[in-house]
This record gives sequence, structure tokens and C-alpha cells, in this order.
Amino acid sequence: MEKEKAMAKLILQRLSKKYGNPHTQLKHKNMFELFVSVFLSPQCTDKQVNRCTPLLFKEFRSFRDIANSDPKALENSIRMINYYKTKARNLRNSAKMIMRDFNGAVPRSIKELVLLPGVGRKVANVILNEGYGINEGIAVDTHCGRVAVRLGLSKSKDPKKIESDLMLKVPKNMLGKTSNLFIELGRDVCTSRNKKCDKCVLKDICPSSTLKLGSKDLYRV
Repeated sequence: MEKEKAMAKLILQRLSKKYGNPHTQLKHKNMFELFVSVFLSPQCTDKQVNRCTPLLFKEFRSFRDIANSDPKALENSIRMINYYKTKARNLRNSAKMIMRDFNGAVPRSIKELVLLPGVGRKVANVILNEGYGINEGIAVDTHCGRVAVRLGLSKSKDPKKIESDLMLKVPKNMLGKTSNLFIELGRDVCTSRNKKCDKCVLKDICPSSTLKLGSKDLYRV
């Protein structure tokens, strides 16, 4: 485990040097807009969400507006989002709970956030990290999960198990960076269809490198 921890630290140091300190590409101006944008993002691209939200936020400016909205009107405002009917229903019910149980403020813990309809650990982790700078876990999306497995930091396909594996190996002071750095790598060179290992800053230590440059000891540092 110590070698794996050292490997994770080295990986994140290199990725930080390459990509800096990236944040979500979902456009937002406040916690309300962040919550809604992240809420709509599962099974959607960030670009798809960003095309939808400008008009949405003109019509609905607060959790109160969404809680009191006409269900069909809310559905129509997010029709371009995948699973828009389910998301509209859950978003409206979440807004009601936020108004009723949390005094209109977005909860500040995963335990409270996942009580809201339609909010899972990944969504909760992004909201906490981006909105409050709180890092209780690591948001594992398709990019993050793929990269974690290719780097040998997890062997699972289950996002929850991947998160657990990463939590054991990633330094606490780097938890907030991990997901976004892995996402940057996944979008840049470690794509699902075509790995560009020759352009990767981890090519000499990655166990999945196609260049075969690494040592037989996958966790050498």
C-alpha cells in the first residue's frame, strides 16, 4: 500500500504540473446555479448542460422558484437534457427539501446531500468540492474511473469501489484535485477510444502505457 500511495502522489504531482488546478467546466455564478448544473450533469456532457442553463436560470433564479414551479414548465426548460422528465421531478423535489429542511441553503455534507432526490455521491462530491472546498470523497465519473483503472489505482468498474480505492491511496491534501486532474487527463490523452501515450506525462510510470517504457515494478517512484 505504501508504494501505491507514493505512486498516487507522484501521479497527482505530475498532473498538477501539467494541468494546474482545474475546476468543473459547468458554468455557474453561485451555489444555486452550481447545484442545478451539477444535478443535471449525469449522463450528459458539460457542453450540453451549459447550453441549457442560461435560459433555465433566467426563468428560475432560486430554489424557491423551482420548488414552486409548474412541473411541465420545468420539464420544458430542460428538454435538451437526457432523462429530463426524471431530472425535472427530482430537481423540483430536491428544491422543496432544501427550502423546507435546510433553510434554502445547499447542504454541506455528503450525508445530507444524498438525502435529496436524484443526488448520488458523485454529484454530492462535486458540489462540496466546487462550492464549499470540502473534500469528503472523490467524484468518479467515466473519465476519472477509466484513468484510475489504467493507472493501476483500482481494478473495479464500480464507481463507489473506485472511490474507496482512491481514498486509501490519495494524499488528503490532494483529494480535491484528483477527480478534475483525472478528467483532464482522460479528455486530453487518455481517451476511451484512442490512448495517446506518447503525449502523456505519465508514460514512463503508467502500467497501461502502450510505449512499454516503464519498469517491471509498476509502483516504482
